[in-house]
Amino acid sequence: MKVLDLECRHGHVFEGWFGSEADFQSQKQRGLMQCPLCADDHIEKRLSAPRLNLGSRGQVPNYPAETATVVTPALDSATAVTNPQALQAAWLTLARKIAANTEDVGQHFANEARRMHRGEVSERAIRGQTTPAEAVRLLEEGIAVAPMPMPVPAAAKETLQ
Repeated sequence: MKVLDLECRHGHVFEGWFGSEADFQSQKQRGLMQCPLCADDHIEKRLSAPRLNLGSRGQVPNYPAETATVVTPALDSATAVTNPQALQAAWLTLARKIAANTEDVGQHFANEARRMHRGEVSERAIRGQTTPAEAVRLLEEGIAVAPMPMPVPAAAKETLQ
């Protein structure tokens, strides 16, 4: 199994697993690869360090489930500049949280935001698409909106390697 670092033309970096170099080249020529974040199909290999399995690093402690905690380190601006992968991971984590906790109203975003603002429908967390000009009009009407580029749906739901 070959594990390759891949990058789309927009700078998104991700891993791809292939049976061989020929398998990678075949999938690339047939247009079967695309960036899991933006769906760009222009994928290039990056330099990759080989993975060396030098044996066990010891026992992993078996903590009881009730003590398990997930810690997400804060991302500061220095980390974002020096580690674009950390920035990409933080963005994807935020996008997944937004997708999980909002209703997608699609192209009806501006109309639905106005209906909630006027009290015609109950308020709830929504996301969707609108033009930049329409977003400005919403802000001028006192309706809070924030642009957030969202990943392609598959990336929001799946674990990236």
